[in-house]
Amino acid sequence: MAQVTPEVLWAQRSSKVDAEKNFIYLTINVADVPASNLKLDIKPTGLTFTGHSDTLKKTYHLELEFYAEIDPAESKVNHTNRDVEMKLRKKELDDAYWPRLLKESKKMHFLKTDFDKWVDEDEQNEASEEDFSNFGGMGGMPGMGAGGDFGGIDFSKLGGGAGMPTGEEGSDDSDDEMPALEGEEEEEGEGEKKAETKTEV
Repeated sequence: MAQVTPEVLWAQRSSKVDAEKNFIYLTINVADVPASNLKLDIKPTGLTFTGHSDTLKKTYHLELEFYAEIDPAESKVNHTNRDVEMKLRKKELDDAYWPRLLKESKKMHFLKTDFDKWVDEDEQNEASEEDFSNFGGMGGMPGMGAGGDFGGIDFSKLGGGAGMPTGEEGSDDSDDEMPALEGEEEEEGEGEKKAETKTEV
């Protein structure tokens, strides 16, 4: 049976002083892959993932080589019936973001930015803290296979975009109003200029 490359979402945080805030968010979207049917091997330089879904009759396979090293012992994993989410600790403390996730600069069709979790480099200190209570530690086992720390925990309430429809509607409304607001501001600005001119005279 042919292997399918799953979609991978990623985001990151960086810190030169706090190792807890120096990590990569990585989500492998693989639906209906039970823990008994998957193998995840996380190494300092990359990871290998293989998983099989009996219901979808698909075998997923993924090999990633990271831009820089991570610390598998300090990384965390959470497995659900929709995906495998990871918080991978960057090995080197640095305020700067990695320029990309992978060592190779070539664009990969399956790799996408996780906009739900992404924060711009200069705004990351203001970002809200994520809840990783459902994540299991790697336990210093870089070659953790099936089973490991995976639990059938429902992770859908974390970063699942529960508030997305409201947010999208709100942003659409504000976009529609923008031209009118800009016009009003210009008119107000002209009015102020006229008032200033009269005062000066």
